Amino acid sequence: MVKWSRLFNSDGHDRRHRIQDELSSILPTSRREQAPTSPIDPVEVTKVALRLKHQIEQVIPCELEEEQVTKAHSSIITNAVLETAKQAGAPEHNACVVFCLLVVKKWFKKQALAELWDSDLHDVRAVAAEMMAKRLIEAEEDMNYLFEEVLLKRYSTLVDGNPTVPTNAVEKAVDLHALTVIGSSGYQKCINYLWRGWIVQDDDDPSRFVPFENKTNTDFWAHLDPDRMRVPRYQNWVQIAMTLIFLGLYTGAINTINPSGDLDIVEGLLYIFTLGFICDEANKFWKVGRYYLSFWNMFNSTLYTLLTVSFVLRMVAFGHARHHHRRDDLNKLSYDFLAFTAPMFWMRLLLYLDTFRFFGAMLVVLKVMMRESLIFFALLLVVMVGFFQGFVGLDLADNSLDDTSFVVQAMLNAVMQSPEFDGFDNFSPPFGIILYYVFTFVVMVILLNILIALYNSAYEDITENAIDEYMALFSQKTMQFVRAPDENVFIAPFNLIEMFLLILPFEWWMEEKRYDKINDWVMAVIYSPLLIVTAFLEQKEAWSVKENRRRGEDDEDITQEWEQVLQECDFEADGWDKKVQSSRPNVEFDTTVLEVRQLRKEVGELKTLLQGLTDKTWGSDTLGESGLAKSGLAKLDAGNLGMGESSEAGGRDE
Repeated sequence: MVKWSRLFNSDGHDRRHRIQDELSSILPTSRREQAPTSPIDPVEVTKVALRLKHQIEQVIPCELEEEQVTKAHSSIITNAVLETAKQAGAPEHNACVVFCLLVVKKWFKKQALAELWDSDLHDVRAVAAEMMAKRLIEAEEDMNYLFEEVLLKRYSTLVDGNPTVPTNAVEKAVDLHALTVIGSSGYQKCINYLWRGWIVQDDDDPSRFVPFENKTNTDFWAHLDPDRMRVPRYQNWVQIAMTLIFLGLYTGAINTINPSGDLDIVEGLLYIFTLGFICDEANKFWKVGRYYLSFWNMFNSTLYTLLTVSFVLRMVAFGHARHHHRRDDLNKLSYDFLAFTAPMFWMRLLLYLDTFRFFGAMLVVLKVMMRESLIFFALLLVVMVGFFQGFVGLDLADNSLDDTSFVVQAMLNAVMQSPEFDGFDNFSPPFGIILYYVFTFVVMVILLNILIALYNSAYEDITENAIDEYMALFSQKTMQFVRAPDENVFIAPFNLIEMFLLILPFEWWMEEKRYDKINDWVMAVIYSPLLIVTAFLEQKEAWSVKENRRRGEDDEDITQEWEQVLQECDFEADGWDKKVQSSRPNVEFDTTVLEVRQLRKEVGELKTLLQGLTDKTWGSDTLGESGLAKSGLAKLDAGNLGMGESSEAGGRDE
């Protein structure tokens, strides 16, 4: 577990090198000054990845349809291929095979960009690597080995002769947006355990994840522990609660305007919350760097900036006498900025409601649409600059420039699909009105339809994989809590308590053990209402886990309505299973292939029968008769043999 204050101590170059291939913003770190080392030599991990890359290049030597690789019972990714892939790290490095397959996927994606003439081939190979990783995860039956060794143990590879930052397969899949791997059952089970806090980072070795020791402890007091605030689920609850309180404070402040300009308790708390959020964002940006920036970070920063401007204006207003007109004007301007942020406050709720499936899927759609909008705005900027220069030139034709604001407003109205043609008759007629007609046509007919097409394409792409996209978003949120967790969890605005009452007066001189104990006491007081609730819930979960283990089920198993009477059914004893097995279809192979195989089997039986008759006839008949019989049967056998070879060839073709 790592404190944010110890999150990063390396130079800027190492930081950029560590996260150049990652999409997520929060990095894995350690309790020590440097990141934990990989348990396997990075050279060996890289060799395993290179073996897997060579294997995939041989398995897919030419461009194939992606469906041939991804479909169930694929003839490309066969069980033999998977068994060979397992041996890439044999015998001592088998656990890193899944991680190496994700690294190979990244390599093929890079190769597709570098070799555009073979981009489709490399993309299919990247899909194959991801599909192999998924099937290996789902084939592993030992859950403890899968979680601790395959998915959560961190490994490094070599880049430019230097080991990369240690990363585990769960983090790598999130960084690469590997939906196929993220959607696998074993991966989602691991994410569920991390989200619930059933798997936690080892305090002594941050590179390891260990099961929660009190998972089956039914003692209430054993779960009343401030350290449990590190659990992603509980941190998310606190964030949602603080967001709702923040919104409530804003609603109270904007609906109780003070004409005198004095600050009441509601506004004071609102600005204190804002300070806490600003410090939290600044702290993360300082530790992570520019890679921390994202749409929501910029959105929140804009909101906090507007609130800061409102607060500053209020403080400047206090510098004037009461009832002074300047003070009234500044107070009014301060409330104008405050009111201007209302839509952003409500939109900010979406950031913390993404754990709900509906909001999560919609957020993914919005994010992709915003990314697709960049193409439209790039084209729009070039078009608008060109036409604006034309309008300015027409305005300067009479040696005066006095209609610039009118031109800008008219162009923006056209973008908003509300063009205004009045007034352009005065721009060097008839050139001004003709130019505006052309601009309106280009923007409203061409560019806006391009934007609609981009939005439609993005929406279809996301909705087709809505479930996988939601699971990827949920996994990313979980890993943001897990990757670089704060050893002492003070969620904004409680981080102000940590900064001004703990770090500044104590951390710089107090021994670590005593300082951690003080932090635990403070967190116990702050989060005491939530800790009581979480202790009760974990105690209840402990009883469920014990009951599930008693029945031989998974720890998180929930008895569904169709399972309530299942124990009273014995399908083998009553013969039902036998009937089902005899009538079930074989979905692994096409019906034509199965028919050909059946025909080959029958022809083989016929050959055996005819050979037996031939031998019997040769031993009991006379020479002439037996010769004739032998000759005829031989011809018949030869004909059947040809039929069998033809069937075999047909089976191979199928």
